[in-house]
Amino acid sequence: MAYDKFNILTSTAVPLPIENVDTDQIIPARFLKATERVGFGDNLFRDWRYNSDDTPKADFVLNDATYKGKILVGGKNFGSGSSREHAAWSVYDYGFRCVVSSFFADIFKNNCLNIGVLPVQISPEFLEKIFAVVYDNPETELEVNLPEQTITLLATGESEKFDINSYKKGNMLNGFDDIDYLKSMTSEIEAFAETRPF
Repeated sequence: MAYDKFNILTSTAVPLPIENVDTDQIIPARFLKATERVGFGDNLFRDWRYNSDDTPKADFVLNDATYKGKILVGGKNFGSGSSREHAAWSVYDYGFRCVVSSFFADIFKNNCLNIGVLPVQISPEFLEKIFAVVYDNPETELEVNLPEQTITLLATGESEKFDINSYKKGNMLNGFDDIDYLKSMTSEIEAFAETRPF
């Protein structure tokens, strides 16, 4: 399934300065029955967003209209716990295209890269600076530049580089998942096949 191409994202951010956010908190296990990658955004952080009677919790950031945007800024060790792909699906389906943290669990990070969400790992110091600036002014915009592999606080011009696997970077720039990548090489694969003995 192809995804939106990711090049340069400029957006306000939603701050979630909680460390060790695990995949069961991102999407509780009771919502994992569906197999299609749609509808999961409704239950992103379900138990943090809603009371038992399904009324929104006013003190949770996703229920606060002050903060909005396509960038989620999380605390250290974001996406720990079980390997469920649904956690990344719920982040994407909600509308986030980038998650920023000072550390990601590897499986969650790879699941994000497979479905069009860019995980940007930065230093703890720059992460704290982003939180401070966003809380001071929720209209603050971040620029996430995938070609240059930089994230910039536009209000101050402060910037950091981030790492990404070159194969995953290419896929993100083209809006490819692994199958799309193989399809894009159909002519090369066919030409190679013609050189092989039967």
